Order: sequence, then structure tokens, then C-alpha cells
Amino acid sequence: MRSIEALYLAFSATLAAAGLSMVAFATRAYVNTGRDSMRHLSAGFGLVVAAAIGTTVAAFLTGFQNTRTLLTVNYFLTTTGYIFVMYSIVVAE
Repeated sequence: MRSIEALYLAFSATLAAAGLSMVAFATRAYVNTGRDSMRHLSAGFGLVVAAAIGTTVAAFLTGFQNTRTLLTVNYFLTTTGYIFVMYSIVVAE
């Protein structure tokens, strides 16, 4: 494994760990409060984590081929996740 691949793996793991923590916090807040905004927040962060993990796994499985497809799927999932996060902040309950 080249050093750039090791860095990519390390940063992806860090993003996944931080994102899963945010999902856990938002899920706990939803359970405690019943607010739909917390459910949307946890779904948004879940999509961001799914994008990070999925892209990393797919990149290593394909030998970093088809980078345009990998990045397109990553950006689609990440953008969708952030839309959920913004929705949870903007919409009043």
C-alpha cells in the first residue's frame, strides 16, 4: 500500500468514526425528545458516513479505477446527507 492510500484510509476512518458519533448523538436526542429534526439530522450524518465508507471500500476493491463514478456517487450521497442536515436545522417544529 502506498503512503497516499494509507492516508486516504486513515482520513476515511476518522471521518467515519466522527460521523458515527454524530449519528449516535442525534439518535439519542431523537429518542429523548421525539423531535423529527433529530431524526433528519441522524439520517443526514448517516448518509455522509455511508458515502465515506462506501467510497473507500469501492476504491480499494476496484484498485482506484473508475474514479469519476466513485466521486459522483460519493458527492451524491454526501450532498443528500447535507440536505438532510440543513433541513433538520431550518424546518421549525
